[in-house]
Amino acid sequence: SAISMFYELDDNDLAFIKQAKDGNGFLINLIDSPGHVDFSSEVTAALRVTDGALVVVDCVSGVCVQTETVLRQAIGERIKPVLMMNKMDRALLELQLEPEDLYQTFQRIVENVNVIISTYGDENGPMGNVMVEPVSGTVGFGSGLHGWAFTLKQFAEMYTSKMLAKGGDKMTPAERCQKVEDMMRKLWGDKYYDVKQGKFVKASTGPDGTKYPRTFVALVLDPIFKVFDAIMKFKKDETAKMIQKLDIKLDSEDKDKEGKPLLKAVMRRWLPAGEALLQMIAIHLPSPVTAQKYRCELLYEGPSDDEVALGIKNCDATAPLMIYISKMVPTTDKGRFYAFGRVFSGCVSCGQKVRIMGPKYVPGKKDDLCTKPIQRTVLMMGRYIQPIEEVPCGNIVGLVGVDQFLVKTGTITTYEHAHNMRVMKFSVSPVVRIAVEAKNPADLPKLVEGLKRLAKSDPMVQCIIEESGEHIVAGAGELHLEICLKDLEEDHACVPLKKSDPVRAEDIEKGDITSNQELKARARLLAERYEWDVTEARKIWCFGPDGTGPNLLVDVTKGVQYLNEIKDSVVAGFQWAAKEGVLCEENMRAIRFDIHDVTLHTDAIHRGGGQIIPTARRVLYACELTAAPKLMEPVYLVEIQCPETALGGIYQVLNKRRGQLFDDTAIAGTPMHLVKAYLPVNESFGFTADLRSSTGGQAFPQCVFDHWQILPGDPFALETKPGQVVAETRKRKGLKEEIPALDNYLDKL
Repeated sequence: SAISMFYELDDNDLAFIKQAKDGNGFLINLIDSPGHVDFSSEVTAALRVTDGALVVVDCVSGVCVQTETVLRQAIGERIKPVLMMNKMDRALLELQLEPEDLYQTFQRIVENVNVIISTYGDENGPMGNVMVEPVSGTVGFGSGLHGWAFTLKQFAEMYTSKMLAKGGDKMTPAERCQKVEDMMRKLWGDKYYDVKQGKFVKASTGPDGTKYPRTFVALVLDPIFKVFDAIMKFKKDETAKMIQKLDIKLDSEDKDKEGKPLLKAVMRRWLPAGEALLQMIAIHLPSPVTAQKYRCELLYEGPSDDEVALGIKNCDATAPLMIYISKMVPTTDKGRFYAFGRVFSGCVSCGQKVRIMGPKYVPGKKDDLCTKPIQRTVLMMGRYIQPIEEVPCGNIVGLVGVDQFLVKTGTITTYEHAHNMRVMKFSVSPVVRIAVEAKNPADLPKLVEGLKRLAKSDPMVQCIIEESGEHIVAGAGELHLEICLKDLEEDHACVPLKKSDPVRAEDIEKGDITSNQELKARARLLAERYEWDVTEARKIWCFGPDGTGPNLLVDVTKGVQYLNEIKDSVVAGFQWAAKEGVLCEENMRAIRFDIHDVTLHTDAIHRGGGQIIPTARRVLYACELTAAPKLMEPVYLVEIQCPETALGGIYQVLNKRRGQLFDDTAIAGTPMHLVKAYLPVNESFGFTADLRSSTGGQAFPQCVFDHWQILPGDPFALETKPGQVVAETRKRKGLKEEIPALDNYLDKL
């Protein structure tokens, strides 16, 4: 959900901003996306239309798989991150950590986040150094539940104004800013504070052996701990003294509260979360004018000097209009959507005539393009919308009336020669599939309509109609699919559905070696990395299935006549065979077919596609059957956080589901363990529920697709696991239950 907020900084705070600025009013567009790994496609859609990211990390459990995925996506899209450590109330009230331990926890999280940033980022790149540093104010601490937060800037300001009050000096905002920044540097790291003398010292122990506390502990955490202690232990006089000293104005109804409600009220007044976070965002995250300069080359596919590219780079409201639509948001009106996106250049207004370009549009052609007026432009405000006359570049907008012409994403422009904005790359792939059908066959048209709407509303989900007439929904994981199917049943199709058991799906390779690479470069790579014969590496006919899959057809023949005439037909036969293998008509994977010798009929009429394609497919099937084929299954990498007592339950559940445990580390400074394991996707259904019941709800798993592995056992023997999978799949697809015999395909002369 998205919301726009107007925020004003006063002149003192304005001095902290190092980029170009005008005025002290800021319009902050905040887009909240779910954190669960199954929904990382929502994160991708949100990142495309923003310039900065507020990464929220739980200060108890630290950085996990998901944080890494999100950070990697953000840095890949050239989006500057700032960090927020959340759930401090848990650290203080539940875990009752000592201030020094809490500092170490924070320090470790900042280090982990910076390791991820430096791994995927580039210090010499156009964004410069984007590491998060508490001393520069790009790290916030607090509790979202209780509504309080701070950065070192807030505390540095309290102490600076105290010192200035003693001296009675008047300062310009720039001088004051300098003083506060000096103070911030002293509040973090290995710097210590001598409480008796009230001065900063460099060593942790004094000459007489007294131990000095760290500045962050003494000057930042200590006051917070004291407030917590006084209120939660019901020390009324002390609490009253503190409230007066900290100059906190409570409402009359708050004054009578005690315990946790009072704590919330006091902390909220003293360190309001909104102030701290909005200041951090306004000061450290880039404005559209700053960000679009370095993001343009990533965003726009066309030449970097055409009218639109310059409009995007300069964030120019007078340039031609350019909007990227990153997702569709359902409206209250059944089956209609707001197109949600960002204006990168120009200005959009009601009734404006625009070109709507889908992801397959090629400049100069008419496919995937239509010209239509925009009916209305709206502003997204959480779950409400507000009509607005026009929206200039740099802002987020919702458009009414373009949803019929786009599926999920697309580009909207007024410039005739504009190219598309680049398509988003998702960090997870839809590897889990479920077949759906309407309980009542008469509802089929509604189901098809519902599937179309579902495909629109979720950036990641795929709705496929198989040749056998099955309707398949593919998603990133169990939770993602569950929610998609619930939406489908209740909102989009509104008919009762029958769902099959989940099926495995395919994943397309990373793209190091691709079908459209230059021949020599590809041959060199194969020869160096995989020790292929160079002449063979140059004679790859094609990749399959669909021209990009992980199977190869290689021509190793010597001097065969008319070979080129049948190349297209053999390739077509190979694509067919690779898409529907012989075992159960699923995709093949990691198979190389060599053509050794071909004997052709001399009469051209007998080597047409009609004869060659089925023959080629049968030859490939025979090859596959003679080569002892195996089934493969996708595997998740699972990360589980749990207390030590729950480890036994986890091992038990993993063993039961063919999981392999490969790492178990204790998280320093907490009683928690981090367990990593591989778990076959096929076995992952109900895994979360099973894990919770075995560990009493203390273990939290996160699953990300990792790799493919061979399913052990012989697929031809019915009593083995692969044999059962083959039989089930063939039955589901309406094929004969037994695998076809080799004699069907192999006939030697």
